[in-house]
Amino acid sequence: MDVKNSPRYLYWLFCQFELITCSYLMEPWEKVLFYSFNLAMLGLLLYTTYVCVAFQASSAFQFTCARVSIENKTPKNVKIQSLLFS
Repeated sequence: MDVKNSPRYLYWLFCQFELITCSYLMEPWEKVLFYSFNLAMLGLLLYTTYVCVAFQASSAFQFTCARVSIENKTPKNVKIQSLLFS
């Protein structure tokens, strides 16, 4: 996409948003409340996603590190015996 067309494309997306939400029919003070609410919900969604993904990644990393350290501490003959008898 050209840089020249970027503002026009963003304006087109904004017009589509106004048409879909019917916000073009609202008065200016209603638009401010509506857009503020939408931005607040988007912010909360992004923050929650960031916190949950960070927590899940941390848990997965700790689990992986624990598994690797357990496997490295186990003697090799115990691994072979457990494989043979399972």
